[in-house]
Amino acid sequence: MNARIRGTALKPRTLSWSRTVPRELVHRASLAEVLLTDVLRIDEKRFTAAASWPRSHPTFPLDGPAVHHPLMAVETLRQLGIYIPLRYFRVPVNTKLLITDLFFGVEPGAQPRVCHGATRVTCRAVVDGLRTDTRGAATGLRLRVEFLANGTVFARAGGGARFLSPGRYADVRGETSGGWPPPTPAGLLRPDPASLGVSHSRDVLVGLTGSRGHGGDGGPEERHRRGGPLRAGAVDGRDVVVDAADPWHPFFFDHPTDHVPGIVLLEAGRQAAALASGGALLRLAGARLSAPRFTEFAPAARVTCVRHDGTCLVRFGQNGQCPAFGVLSFHSLSRA
Repeated sequence: MNARIRGTALKPRTLSWSRTVPRELVHRASLAEVLLTDVLRIDEKRFTAAASWPRSHPTFPLDGPAVHHPLMAVETLRQLGIYIPLRYFRVPVNTKLLITDLFFGVEPGAQPRVCHGATRVTCRAVVDGLRTDTRGAATGLRLRVEFLANGTVFARAGGGARFLSPGRYADVRGETSGGWPPPTPAGLLRPDPASLGVSHSRDVLVGLTGSRGHGGDGGPEERHRRGGPLRAGAVDGRDVVVDAADPWHPFFFDHPTDHVPGIVLLEAGRQAAALASGGALLRLAGARLSAPRFTEFAPAARVTCVRHDGTCLVRFGQNGQCPAFGVLSFHSLSRA
């Protein structure tokens, strides 16, 4: 694919998958977690980018019949949402970039099959809703991305972000900013990784409270058969809360943070849906997530789920408020 350099047609060149972009420009501490290899500007709003999806990723095993895990698209979107503002929209490198909402969806029949080596993914990105300050630096934008392999679109994603200077971020966070590492709730029980569709105990992002919630009405499966709201509790009606088994996880917590990242909320919601459905809802086909507020590490946010066939409504509750909510869709109602 040819692309213009800096919006001109003077020196067209093709995308490169030879090396990654600087890790600082995608807010990654580890080079191994950098997926972007090249980004070119076509015009004021359109970009084309190259990403290399590894054949084997320790956090994201192959999803189903030899295809990449869908959260690889979400992570590529996140990296584009950081790189493009820093590289092309005058956003300082020490700026705090916050996700306000995101969505993604995959086309099962079009997904590239994983074979030898990494998968070369081409990204077509469009920026809109650009907001700037008096100096012309972006303070917020929306990004839409199409993902292609061998010329075929196999996934779409997008979302919104706002950018805060370190001083402004400190003012917004105030005394609510949590420490690191985050505390673990007392009496927390860990679900079996296999029941969540993850390979290792370190990949578990949810826990079950030691005390029962509002159970006593027949358990999750019986409530689901009645057609009522299905609480995400798999052990005697205990609540499911967001709490990472490994706060030093190489992917989810590549660097310290003072709040729960959006991609952690998304995966925690998926794991809660897996518990709530008894393992029927495991393989994500798409999602929409909104985060109007920060989700703190403590007290651990409670996750509630309402299942409707192959979709699940998820809500995160904390301190009497709803910092995030969304809708998850799944490939099938059977175990992958």
